[in-house]
Amino acid sequence: MSTPTNTRRSLTLAEAGRQFWRHPTPWLFTAALAAAVIARIIVGDWQLTDAVVPFAIAAGFPFLEWTIHVFVLHWRPRRIGRITLDTLLARKHREHHVSPRDVDLVFIPLQSAIGAVAAAVAIALLAFPRTGMGLTFLVVMLTFGLLYEWCHYLIHTDYKPKTAVYRVIWRDHRLHHFRSEHYWFGVTTPGTADRVLRTYPDPATVPASPTAKNLHAGDTKPVGAPRR
Repeated sequence: MSTPTNTRRSLTLAEAGRQFWRHPTPWLFTAALAAAVIARIIVGDWQLTDAVVPFAIAAGFPFLEWTIHVFVLHWRPRRIGRITLDTLLARKHREHHVSPRDVDLVFIPLQSAIGAVAAAVAIALLAFPRTGMGLTFLVVMLTFGLLYEWCHYLIHTDYKPKTAVYRVIWRDHRLHHFRSEHYWFGVTTPGTADRVLRTYPDPATVPASPTAKNLHAGDTKPVGAPRR
């Protein structure tokens, strides 16, 4: 694990990119994406329904991201008898909230990323009426997965937002970490799912949460926060 630091400095996009590629999950998603693109080209069978897939995923991905963030990453450990039910993703995400500037904790754990790629492959091959359409789904999902890793990573670096859209995404995710962990669950879009699912309040109305860096410690959810 890298040693987190509180020292901030200006960071160019090129410098951020070089650091990004020093971690394994971007390479995993890129290799899987390259293989999926090659397979899609080999299979061929291009049809109009393939063009629908990217739009459907683009519309649904913010809500998938929100659901995973709320119910998987913010999972509260539960005891059943002598057994504590917890997950690697939830444990790592709690560590991420403790040390949001530790870059190693920003990325999806490698074993979880491998599982996500395997699940996407299974869905692509089993859940679609045509192999070509399933591979189109796989290409788009892996692209979004890589985009998620890049966007989440960039937010936690010292790179300063240059565009209006990214500035909103950057601000919202930092509010989630430093104002209240009960709101602002989006990572790659400017509040798309949060606005629909009512976890996008005016920041001025939200008091600082004492558990933003120590999830679930004596946690009492505010009114309107999603149940987990």
